[in-house]
Amino acid sequence: MDFKDNQAIYLQIADYVCDRILLGQWTPGDRIPSVRDLGGELEVNPNTTMRAYEVLQQKGIIFNKRGIGYFAAEEAKDRILSYRREQFLENELPAFFRNLYLLNIPIEEIERKYRSFVEAEFSPGQTK
Repeated sequence: MDFKDNQAIYLQIADYVCDRILLGQWTPGDRIPSVRDLGGELEVNPNTTMRAYEVLQQKGIIFNKRGIGYFAAEEAKDRILSYRREQFLENELPAFFRNLYLLNIPIEEIERKYRSFVEAEFSPGQTK
């Protein structure tokens, strides 16, 4: 995984886990990789992965069955979507709209590009 400099690694790992749940790769109720396994896969210290899992537990996205492992919560998708929508609408969308206005980009062009992006990135049978 390529980590970005603008966000703490543990938060990027939490986003990675959320992405897997939203994409249906890790389904609610199913066991997710252990702290050690995910840390090895992402090439990070298990303590960093543990910190990400703690954040996700606090948000009710995953839960721990002592001695068995971590599992995606039944309400995980709804909680992730709710949190991410709120963050996007409050933090990212205003800057996006400002740039559209300043660059004189019509919303129709954005709509075309969005459809093309979704088709290319999330077409049926494709996993990213």
